[in-house]
Amino acid sequence: MEIGFIGLGHMGFPMVANLLANGYAVRVYDTSDAAVAKAVEQGAMAAQSLIDLTQSADAIITMLPTPAVVRSVLCVPGGVIANAKQNALIIDCSTSDPQTAVEVEALGAVAGKIVLDAPVSGGVLGAKAGTLTFMVGGSKDGFLLAKSILSAMGKNIVHCGAAGSGQAAKLCNNLLLGVSTVAVSESMCLGASLGLEPEVLAQIINTSSGRCWVSELYNPYPGVVKDAPASNNFAGGFACDLMIKDLSLALDAAHGTRQPLPMTSVSKQLFQLLSHQGHGDKDISAIVEMFKK
Repeated sequence: MEIGFIGLGHMGFPMVANLLANGYAVRVYDTSDAAVAKAVEQGAMAAQSLIDLTQSADAIITMLPTPAVVRSVLCVPGGVIANAKQNALIIDCSTSDPQTAVEVEALGAVAGKIVLDAPVSGGVLGAKAGTLTFMVGGSKDGFLLAKSILSAMGKNIVHCGAAGSGQAAKLCNNLLLGVSTVAVSESMCLGASLGLEPEVLAQIINTSSGRCWVSELYNPYPGVVKDAPASNNFAGGFACDLMIKDLSLALDAAHGTRQPLPMTSVSKQLFQLLSHQGHGDKDISAIVEMFKK
């Protein structure tokens, strides 16, 4: 089986590496020639265009930054859905929104293609380790076809329900990640201002009721978790501007159901302020700098 992979960013590249390590033939496409060359060095094949990739691939995976880019790659006449093989499996792993996923999958059904929304959680570290969680929306038959492919890149492959349900689950998860990052940053900085050693406070939190994924594995206070972006000048990881996008998508979805999200709204404003200060490309843990003395 040949897999086409579109989007070789912080997440896409290690996902491709894991597909290659599991014996899949992978043809890649990205607007960055350097990213494509890097993937080719790992054993991937370079596609000359989107049409070149779609016409040879049995399954196609996309990992793209925004719903608008997803539509431009999947839905246009020169895009993936129109040019993929009949009955091709198309798996969109981008973080988009439920409505876009529903519309894209309906377009795929009309064209005789199987489309799934399958956003991921686990960050760059999970992508490198092959331990991502995939939240899959779409048909049960499509999910069963995709499961073995996704298992080459992830540890938890969950069928969430009908089209769009994977994106709904991802928005709920990322909402909590954003709010948690702000909350842990406040807690760590309060402790430091009261004279506590950050490592000691983190140890207490992670054996007490405040423990969470951010406090334990992605602590925003520099030096607490050696491999976290906070200990690498907030480089890599999950960019602040992408979190703003995800929180905006969650708030938009909530507006449609009249669901109040006050903590999400406040967290989005804080990340927007951080971005306004010129740090939109830094990891979300850089929010801690707003609370440090």
